[in-house]
Amino acid sequence: MDALAVLTTALSALAVLAFILLLAVWLRVHKLRPSNDRSWVNDNQHNATIEFDGDTVRIRNVRDFNWRTTKDFDERWVDEEYDLNEVESIWLTLEYFDPRHRQMAHTILSWGFADGRRLACSIEVRREKGERYHPVRGLFREYELIYVWATERDVIGVRTRCRKHSITHLFKAVVLGEGNERRMLESYLRRTNDLVASPEWYNTLTNTCTTNIVHHVNEVYPGRVPRAVAILMPGLSPKLLERANLIEMSGTLEETLAASVIDAKADAWDGEADFGDAIRA
Repeated sequence: MDALAVLTTALSALAVLAFILLLAVWLRVHKLRPSNDRSWVNDNQHNATIEFDGDTVRIRNVRDFNWRTTKDFDERWVDEEYDLNEVESIWLTLEYFDPRHRQMAHTILSWGFADGRRLACSIEVRREKGERYHPVRGLFREYELIYVWATERDVIGVRTRCRKHSITHLFKAVVLGEGNERRMLESYLRRTNDLVASPEWYNTLTNTCTTNIVHHVNEVYPGRVPRAVAILMPGLSPKLLERANLIEMSGTLEETLAASVIDAKADAWDGEADFGDAIRA
């Protein structure tokens, strides 16, 4: 066999391999569908479902785990009822996973009610058993998206008390316009039901905790949050939060960031007092 024939055979083999690879990618991207019916990890086990009854909302499957470590916990799911007229405040939690990499962070919103209760929602990757999150895999339809409704002692407590290398900040949101706290909550609740009916893929760039928060804010306040790199890298968001007047400030941005760290307060929580009061003390 001469050199030209060998080269032709090799190129043909490479073309076949490339076709098989492209076909596999196409099948994965275009044929695989998001689902709510998989073998999920315990803390992503249940979707919350929402029932509206006038000014009353009933939320089923609110997570209320008691975390001792990230692997040792008491599992508890509860149903809660809230009066939408009693929403008084919105709070933003910003968790830096690693202080050495300040671009990457996770964002959570909480709502405070007139009766003293607080309700949090964490928009997350929904992981299957044995699965770990990686941002690159999050670009390729690897994980579903879930709105986790939870108590603050659960969803903020596990981050502040069990993840020893993370740093967590808590800010009170600036809400412009009467009743917009309620409208933000209703926007979140409707989206939660939409995901139960029509599950979606998480995407590291386009469908994350922060991109969804921005969507909800701009639904209530059109144009309030402009396009910015900080939306894709939420660790960079404090400057955006300051410029857009989205959080209450305590002096300069640096002073506000220092005052908003809650890890030590959470770690000192005695397990008996209200956790939300403890981290705001």
